[in-house]
Amino acid sequence: MRLLFAGTPEVAVPSLDALLSSDHEVVAVLTRPDAPVGRKRRLTPSPVKARAQESELPVLEADRLRGEILDRIEALDIDAVAVVAYGALAGPRALAAARHGWFNLHFSLLPQWRGAAPVQRAVMAGQAESGVTVFRLDTGMDTGDIVTALPLALPELDAGEILDSYAHRGAPVLVEALAAVAAGTAEFRPQSGEACHAAKITPEEARIDFRVPAAEVSARARGVSPQPGAWATIDGARTKIFGTRTAAHLPAPAPGQLRLVDGHAVIGTGSGAVTIAAIQPFGKQRMSALDYLRGHGGADFDLEES
Repeated sequence: MRLLFAGTPEVAVPSLDALLSSDHEVVAVLTRPDAPVGRKRRLTPSPVKARAQESELPVLEADRLRGEILDRIEALDIDAVAVVAYGALAGPRALAAARHGWFNLHFSLLPQWRGAAPVQRAVMAGQAESGVTVFRLDTGMDTGDIVTALPLALPELDAGEILDSYAHRGAPVLVEALAAVAAGTAEFRPQSGEACHAAKITPEEARIDFRVPAAEVSARARGVSPQPGAWATIDGARTKIFGTRTAAHLPAPAPGQLRLVDGHAVIGTGSGAVTIAAIQPFGKQRMSALDYLRGHGGADFDLEES
């Protein structure tokens, strides 16, 4: 099929690469406009745009699908649009611009976790399994008919690491789904089961409460990592923590206490302990948690008031 690829962040690049290596023809890429990045706020192309330019593909940029951009999409004469984390909703005119429709690789088992942060929310909820889904877009938020889905484990890793894995494992699933659409063998099934929404993670949600059990502390800290990043306060100053994992095999200090235990940087929780790999005190550089403990001997995180 003649395809338009729509995507923006790094997690969309594996799917673009897979489609470029497939029998489909990617005729152009649609991505969001260059955005300011870093402290100096320099305008920077999206990872998908950068990859498209490397492949000498035409690039369309838009943060909303209306007006002139729809004229340009219609002029491409495409069979389908492959979508991975593009970041804008498609209305009726946009959806009608492709003969077979728009097909989205979503990083959950729909209808679970519709929205912007499906992997993050699944991790925060303490799930042991999620997956990827390819579905045909309609005008709702991740509500269209499913073409295929692949269940995948949710290991005790940071959400960013899991998302990267899902991006690579989901890319061939998207290619196969589009092959079925081209061959006329795709079976579309309505979504069924209880739906839930995966809203973007706010900085306040990234605050860690060490009074809850270790599994909940780990799930929240991993779900908000790397963005916006897990944090708590020490003497009222915001302190970031990295690489949080449950540590059932280690003795637990009191809730909120960071101590050196059997060669590990350990924080006590409401039930059990977690380890952390790194810490960034307010106004300072990130450092190994063990190096921090060597210099401070320990620290007590503030416990949130009831």
